[in-house]
Amino acid sequence: MSSISGKFIIGLTGNIATGKSVVRRMLEHLGAYTIDADSLAHRAYAKGAPGYQPVVDTFGKWLLTREGEIDRQKLGKLVFGDAEALRKLEDIVHPLVGQAVEMLVKRASQPVVVIEAIKLLEGDLRKICDSIWVANAPEVIQAERLIRKRGFTQEQALERIRSQSSQAQKVGMANKVITNTGSYDDLWKQVNEAWKEVVPGANEAHAETVVIKKPAGGDFSALRGKPKHASSIAELITRLSKGKRKMTPDEVMESFGDKAYMLLQAGEQTVGVAGWQVENLVTRVSDIFMEDNLDLSKALGVLIAGVESASSELQSEASLVFAMERLADQEALWQKIGYEKRTADSLGAQAWQEAAQEAAPVGSALFFKQLRQDRVLRPI
Repeated sequence: MSSISGKFIIGLTGNIATGKSVVRRMLEHLGAYTIDADSLAHRAYAKGAPGYQPVVDTFGKWLLTREGEIDRQKLGKLVFGDAEALRKLEDIVHPLVGQAVEMLVKRASQPVVVIEAIKLLEGDLRKICDSIWVANAPEVIQAERLIRKRGFTQEQALERIRSQSSQAQKVGMANKVITNTGSYDDLWKQVNEAWKEVVPGANEAHAETVVIKKPAGGDFSALRGKPKHASSIAELITRLSKGKRKMTPDEVMESFGDKAYMLLQAGEQTVGVAGWQVENLVTRVSDIFMEDNLDLSKALGVLIAGVESASSELQSEASLVFAMERLADQEALWQKIGYEKRTADSLGAQAWQEAAQEAAPVGSALFFKQLRQDRVLRPI
């Protein structure tokens, strides 16, 4: 067991487009607390964070946007292909990330913690890991994903892939290798089997943990959806969206690699669903669908409270809800459950603004609620 708070820590790595973030999300569904160390690195030099001034002093004010934030794209171009510049940046950022990871691990209620980092094996984070997992994919599949998802050319994709440290070396140092060739069913099977083999006390009962929230005087409850619910989630979204979002069970299984689902139940009947995720300590809620005849003041409160309860287990700082159609106009109802209608640029914290800008569906209204006052990098 790790020396940090007696947790069992899985270190998860793999080069670009091997699917390590999908594997991390699957482990979260199985009951682990997961940390994206690379996202924490970005937060370490956000405006107001402890790495901000050292980065500006080292590389210059030309990196700053009009708002005074460090332009990550400019910084990335600077350090990409310049080993000395990259070393200077890592010397600033890595100690801060290490402190943030230690704080999050200590605060986690889950006995198993997953730390995802592309340079896990090259740094100090490796020392605290009990098991090293590597996501692996053939180069041709990595390139195809970069072309399809990021708009790279073939040449750009191969350049990015081959600029990283050896994937073969990572595989050679792994306790578990998860091969991700594109089949989500196969990926789930691999992750499940590895979880049972590696994690002390892992079993199906632990994986079936649910979040329940029942209001006084109400009949609604919230249940965290699992892959076993894929068929009912697909049917529910297709029906409640009146065919605008036609989903198959396979598509739901694929989406479990990116998000979770909270189910709204009235007795034994499922009457609503919300897709949500916690990324970089920010909750993002989308895809809210509910039966037309429900008491919205009760139903919405229970569904969102379920998401908030699950988010608190993942140490989320803030909740962003992207409401569409009839829910977008229910400002008084959102206020009743603690949310304000906001714009992305009014959120203050850079991580919150970026989450809102990245995740907002076209035509949605943003509702915001801060879930806790302390922010992970502020005390460091």
